[in-house]
Amino acid sequence: MDSRAFQKLTCGLYIISTVHEEEKAGCVVNTVTQVTNSPCQVMVAINKQNVTAQVLQKSGVFHAVALTEEAPMTLIAQFGYRSSNELNKFEDFDEKTDSNGCPYVSEGAAAGFTCKVVQQVDVGTHILFIGEVQDAEVFSEDNPMSYSYYHTVKKGITPPKASSYQPGQSN
Repeated sequence: MDSRAFQKLTCGLYIISTVHEEEKAGCVVNTVTQVTNSPCQVMVAINKQNVTAQVLQKSGVFHAVALTEEAPMTLIAQFGYRSSNELNKFEDFDEKTDSNGCPYVSEGAAAGFTCKVVQQVDVGTHILFIGEVQDAEVFSEDNPMSYSYYHTVKKGITPPKASSYQPGQSN
């Protein structure tokens, strides 16, 4: 099988954030998709080993932010390559809070979605969270960042917990 074929699937770059009691968590993902329009629902896949997935299972709410091509690599690095157990990922950015109490960052973001989990599906290494969108907001008219743009222009790499990670792949 040619694993490069998976890099041809179109997707974007997103930050998913959640909070349970005082524990905040957030991570970068490339898998957020609208799955229905009535009610409006989105799906996100998060690695089970990721702190964000664990906190999200407890909280049942999340905020999804679609990043723009102008999103700084410092933001992507903070949320994509560090663990929420290591630091408060939001501390270096202008943190906002949605109606569910979830923290989020609108810097470098095209849009944000406030969601309540209505279903979880275990798919092996990842959990699919289906969230009913309770609110949505446009932050910027800038182009949303595709995963291809992240790799080719931003020279980003795919971390091992990403759903698109392939051992031995060149980034």
